[in-house]
Amino acid sequence: MQLNSPAFADGATIPAEYTCQGKDLAPPLSWSDVPPGTHALVLVVDDPDAPDPAAPKMTWVHEVVVGLPPQSTGLPPGHALPPGARFGLNDWKRPAWGGPCPPIGRHRYFFKLFAVDAALALPPQPTKPEVLAALHGHILAQAQLVGTYQKQ
Repeated sequence: MQLNSPAFADGATIPAEYTCQGKDLAPPLSWSDVPPGTHALVLVVDDPDAPDPAAPKMTWVHEVVVGLPPQSTGLPPGHALPPGARFGLNDWKRPAWGGPCPPIGRHRYFFKLFAVDAALALPPQPTKPEVLAALHGHILAQAQLVGTYQKQ
């Protein structure tokens, strides 16, 4: 499975438009090679460098999306979700995208896409830990895209 963005290459800087210093829109994403037997796709975006990449203390969750249809091929800027998909809670306790806004240094943002083989038993707005627990034993494939950002 492949995960890409037309807004930035793997390992490259996320444009400011998709951060707290811009419109704070979720960047567009595209994916391919979803394996046969996929029931749904799950997206988790997090930053393992919080609050300071020189001394990280936590992984900050920027977005959780569950129930993406297996025939979908991506998300537009802003991540308007297709029917059946829903947001989980990010670490701002919001069911939405929360863009990069690092307090210090250049942070890495991991966009992780999972293909799952079954419906996941989840609350209406699941957290990342709830999603990861539900994924156990159901992952058919996964893909990752990493972007970086440092406030100017």
